[in-house]
Amino acid sequence: MARMVKCVKLGRELPGLEDAPWPDELGDRIYDQVSEEAWKMWLEHQKMLLNEYRLNPASPEGYDLLHKQCEEFFFGEGAALPPDYTPPRSKG
Repeated sequence: MARMVKCVKLGRELPGLEDAPWPDELGDRIYDQVSEEAWKMWLEHQKMLLNEYRLNPASPEGYDLLHKQCEEFFFGEGAALPPDYTPPRSKG
């Protein structure tokens, strides 16, 4: 049976992550309060950030920016979109 959490992002009881995403305080907070569904939303947002800012997540600067954006995404006002971001047009 999946471990359930009261998801801070989606506001309801949902299956939680299997492991903390980072070995730090933010990773622990995410493990305790973020659902798998909300984490998948973050991964999509993170992809956009990586592409728009052309980040290397292995660099200290890239890691720091993603870490701060992740904290905002779940526990702040929500992560801001890059200033020049234009959402992709839907097909059809």
